[in-house]
Amino acid sequence: MKIHIDIDCFFVSAVRTLDKTLENKAVAIGGRSDTKIFNNEAKKQTVNFENSGSFVPTFFKTYEESDDNLNTFRDAKGKIRGILTTSSYEARAFGVKTAMNISEALRLCPHLIIKAPNMTLYQKLSNELHQFLASRIPLIEQASIDEFYGDLTGWIDDAEIPQFIDNLRHEIKKVLDLPVSIGAADTRYIAKLATTFAKPFGCKVINMYNFDDFINPIPVREFAGIGKSMANRLASAQIFTLGELRARRGTIESWGPYAKELYKRINAEVDAPIKTTHKRKSIGISRTFDPLFDRTELRRRVHVLARHLNFAILKLDVIPTVFSLSISYEMNQKSHKNVSLCERFTEKKFDALCIEMFHQADTQKRLQVIRLSINCSSFTRDSKKELSLINFHEEEKMQILTKNTQILREKYGLDAIKWGSEL
Repeated sequence: MKIHIDIDCFFVSAVRTLDKTLENKAVAIGGRSDTKIFNNEAKKQTVNFENSGSFVPTFFKTYEESDDNLNTFRDAKGKIRGILTTSSYEARAFGVKTAMNISEALRLCPHLIIKAPNMTLYQKLSNELHQFLASRIPLIEQASIDEFYGDLTGWIDDAEIPQFIDNLRHEIKKVLDLPVSIGAADTRYIAKLATTFAKPFGCKVINMYNFDDFINPIPVREFAGIGKSMANRLASAQIFTLGELRARRGTIESWGPYAKELYKRINAEVDAPIKTTHKRKSIGISRTFDPLFDRTELRRRVHVLARHLNFAILKLDVIPTVFSLSISYEMNQKSHKNVSLCERFTEKKFDALCIEMFHQADTQKRLQVIRLSINCSSFTRDSKKELSLINFHEEEKMQILTKNTQILREKYGLDAIKWGSEL
């Protein structure tokens, strides 16, 4: 059997390991997007390559106790801004949800305690849990910073799995002080679904005897892989539960390969192996900020983001070949630009490319911008693309300069060397 382990309200549970007074209270983690990289504070930035998941950035600043002050969430006009990344079950009882505006959360729950993100702590606890699980289970896959898969096949008899995972969750709570929920099933997809219904701090085992009773009543949106678009399509076909979906195989499979694979996952007909290591397939950086119209300042911020992302790409030692830049405007407007470029990677070229993508993506010049995002993917190690040899010798010189610049930044900080256009 496969098992899925998920830390309950991880970010809140993590801070509770340091502050026991937060137990059984309405607590949430949140804050404003870290825009200090635009203000000469990049030396405090940490680069994260280990774990991923929702609200887990590649770049983050080190936590300071002053960050918990509610005043740090206020903009120049005194309005509380920012969003929540997670909340405790006590807070959820008041309607507080993930990705909710902090101001709205405080209206629903005035006594809500808001703590700033502490990514250093989260990474530490995630690594400790990974090591602990590896000492108990032969095959462990870390799917994100707060969830893991394990394969118990040939290790624990199916009849003993309920007791094994129950003992495991209590042992984790005792050793690491983290509450986890665990689901077990014949496939990883159903195990993950079982975990959802085991929360909080519970266990659930799905086998051939209770599979139908468990699966059939569940709303389709609860299954990982069914997004808003697919859910709407299912609703148009009068399919609202997984049981109704299972009864309409012909209809689902007629929708194409993805829907066909999705049906098999729900019906536990296919599975995927446990992967003990993952290769990063992309890397990006983004920042949300107060509405900004000044295009000169926006270009400067593109330069800053490009410098940070360049630093991470060089640390990963990869050559991306697909680049994208996204702009989010006020009034819920968005724009996007993609570029494919099979050439040697240098900072100067990358910086110029990002500025060019910004100019092409900025199609709503009358609107203020609230978010900039840059992403790089399709690394040559995975895509096997051949790099162009045009201007090879010139790029050789620039690559040497790029590597030397990287050495200085790693030693003295990301702000040690900047582009003049950033000043």
